[in-house]
Amino acid sequence: MILSASRRTDIPSFYSDWFLRRIKEEYLYVRNPMNPHQISKIELSPKVVDCIVFWTKNPEPMLNRLEELEEYQYYFQFTLTGYGRDIECSIPHKKEVMIPVFQRLSDMIGKKRVIWRYDPILFTTKYTQAYHLKAFTQIAEALCGYTDKCVISFVDIYAKNRKSMKELGVWEPEEAELGRFAGKLAELAHKNSMTIASCAETMDLAAYGIAHNCCIDRELIEELTGCRLDVQKDKNQRSECGCVESVDIGAYNTCRNGCRYCYANHSPESVAESCRRYDPNSPLLCGVVTQEDKITGRRVKSLKEEWKEEQITFDWEGEFNERPAKQTKENPY
Repeated sequence: MILSASRRTDIPSFYSDWFLRRIKEEYLYVRNPMNPHQISKIELSPKVVDCIVFWTKNPEPMLNRLEELEEYQYYFQFTLTGYGRDIECSIPHKKEVMIPVFQRLSDMIGKKRVIWRYDPILFTTKYTQAYHLKAFTQIAEALCGYTDKCVISFVDIYAKNRKSMKELGVWEPEEAELGRFAGKLAELAHKNSMTIASCAETMDLAAYGIAHNCCIDRELIEELTGCRLDVQKDKNQRSECGCVESVDIGAYNTCRNGCRYCYANHSPESVAESCRRYDPNSPLLCGVVTQEDKITGRRVKSLKEEWKEEQITFDWEGEFNERPAKQTKENPY
């Protein structure tokens, strides 16, 4: 199982105490966002968790406790943009705080396991293409040698953020203009020794040196674990998304970053109400189990394929053939 922590909220920033307690006790509860009285119990044993993918804008609260994850493989999707408090309301100062945090995390766990996200990109009279290019350049130069990869995306308008986008005066350039702009970002990324990819973009940016990204990345996880994974594309994500299947353990209406483009919160009031129910000792994030709830154990297992090798055998005609042979206790070779 691959654990996503989380597309729905910033667990490293706000709920690291809860998460690490759940790791210690090796289980947690997740409420179904489509059926709120249905709760899944998720096992968190290292035997079934192949990798944890963290999504965050500020992992600093976790940095002094990473040794508690020593039995697990994991990596971070770290969002770091050039927006001010008018867009990302609660994020600490980027140059003074967040870039040093990124660098420190990379030094601790290795640059391969810290992926820089410059997303979502939105355009206003303040946040112009020129502004983004300047901000991207400064961040890329600061992160050169601290990450191998940058991920970009352009803002999507949802019902939950449409009002904010209108208030900010967000506008979208023509596709050809977006492509040229993305190509400039690609040049800056490559100049600073990074590959660059897009996240769930319908527009094909391959001509500009930008591939479609897999944020829940099979190849990276196989590299980290040293094992092949028996896993499929995540059917619950958009068709443009390249992620493989994962189990998300977050909850909507719980992220306190206050980003104006956010799709995971209904309103500041709904976040405040959810956070009042936060208990780091509870198996459930920002909530309590009621009599109306039904708890069901979710079947989870490791996705690692059994070790195999190519074994040369003879057929009846004496020709060489190759076939995969499964390693067993009786046949370890």
